[in-house]
Amino acid sequence: MKLPGIKKIMVMLAGLAVLQALFIIGQAISLSLAITGLWSGKNLSEVIKWMGTFAASFVGRQLIELVRDRMLDKFAYSSAQQIRTTLLNKIFKLGPEVVQQVGTGNITTMTLDGIDQVENYIKLILSKVMNMMLIPWFVLATVFVFDWESGLVLTLVFPLIIIFMIILGYAAKSKADNQYAKFEMLSNHFIDSLRGISVLKYFGLSKKYADSIYTTSEQFRKATMSTIKVAILSTFALDFFTTLSIAVVAVLLGLRLINEKIFLFPALSILILTPEYFQPVRNFSSDYHATLDGKNAMTAIYNIIDNPGNKSESVKINPWTEQSQLTINHLDFNYQDSFGVKNLKLNIQGYNKVGIIGMSGSGKTTLINLLSGFFTPERSDIQIDNSNLESLNQADWQKQLIYMPQTPYVFHKTIRENVAFYHPNASDKDVRLAIEAVGLTSFVDELPDHLDTVLGEGSRALSGGQAQRIALARALIDSGRKIMLFDEPTAHLDIETEIDLKDKMLPMMDQRLVFFATHRLHWMKDMDYILVMKHGELVEQGTLEQLQQNNGPFVELTNAMIGGEADV
Repeated sequence: MKLPGIKKIMVMLAGLAVLQALFIIGQAISLSLAITGLWSGKNLSEVIKWMGTFAASFVGRQLIELVRDRMLDKFAYSSAQQIRTTLLNKIFKLGPEVVQQVGTGNITTMTLDGIDQVENYIKLILSKVMNMMLIPWFVLATVFVFDWESGLVLTLVFPLIIIFMIILGYAAKSKADNQYAKFEMLSNHFIDSLRGISVLKYFGLSKKYADSIYTTSEQFRKATMSTIKVAILSTFALDFFTTLSIAVVAVLLGLRLINEKIFLFPALSILILTPEYFQPVRNFSSDYHATLDGKNAMTAIYNIIDNPGNKSESVKINPWTEQSQLTINHLDFNYQDSFGVKNLKLNIQGYNKVGIIGMSGSGKTTLINLLSGFFTPERSDIQIDNSNLESLNQADWQKQLIYMPQTPYVFHKTIRENVAFYHPNASDKDVRLAIEAVGLTSFVDELPDHLDTVLGEGSRALSGGQAQRIALARALIDSGRKIMLFDEPTAHLDIETEIDLKDKMLPMMDQRLVFFATHRLHWMKDMDYILVMKHGELVEQGTLEQLQQNNGPFVELTNAMIGGEADV
């Protein structure tokens, strides 16, 4: 009921259900009148009007189903797109923290397959529920008008079927929940193994993890088969009991016809209406299991959408200038099962290039995520100018940021739209200048559609260096954002591509506050200030000259990294 426009749709569905009930009743009565008329010896011309009424009722019933299906298709599609947009906006707002909590694989399948399941769920469940709520009552009232004894039998049988459905429904839900949990585990396990396949192969563990994925997939297969068994059992049981109920009504009507206690017309009308009385329940039951995956997906999606995150009190933060100052007197953050950053102190003023150096796992990425506001610290004492903050999860701070990760995301959009991501109103001239600045002009000119070439997801593929250049152009085009966060943006590039990109990146950093996390020491020559991270602690900070003179952790790190780029 949170979906936009749901109340209007429900009212329209209720109206269509009432109309459909009237057409069902008209169809049954007209057919009975036509048959009984012919049975009593009337000419075909005398019952032609009832045959026409039957045909009109049948066509009206089918038209209502057609209108309802098209209306629900459109509503389900638009609702699913809105849910996907809301979900993605929420994921971007919550940042990497929610991805780590839920799992990368689960987030991916949720935003792709999960939304499709939700669309199918919305399309099926609304019409089935509304029909089940309204149509049986109209049919039952008509049966009571014809014969109260038959109406009483139908009234007594219906609750028994509903109780049986509830029992089987709980069993099916339990199985479906287990299946969805196995699916989440499989998707997360597969994605994590895929991302680390090169490391697994290097250590000779790829076969072991392949066996692990096989075991997980077998668990999912067994959970799926168990769910299907319950679905088949419940469908069979419902069909059996409804058929049995119809048979009981038919036998009672037959006996009363033989004893001349009821006329043919009402008996035949009741017999035709009885299957229609149970049909909405049967339709709901047959699609119930098909909607469980969509229901589970929708629940998981809204758990994220309704997640308030770690909200900080909104604080007014002025745009970053040469006089601005960021002071961190204390900062602590820990993951559920490992350290993050502890007892960090930092003071940065104006436009500076701040290098963050350290071995893998030293806390560089965690610090970048804290500075971006993606992570909320457990304890903090942060000031920007004269404003005291609990965290940097502040709209006024984040709208000044340009964030560039190790592997920048290339959207399934044109080159123009990818470059203009931060600045969608940018002109073609601005896009061209940004592309020229990062050295992509010849690449774009060689493409048949130039700036209109669609990237990613089966369209034009990019190398790692080209993707990074797209990200750089994206950052360059919006000169109004004065804070840049780089999380090892060249970690996966060869040294030649990195050096070429470096020449493009350094001019972009002028007149900006830059935090550049890397484990490549040659970047430190170009930094105004350096932070040395080790085991989540800021063990040393200062200019390059100061750190070299101190002969402390930075020099130790340099010696540990000797092997081609230790000449800082």
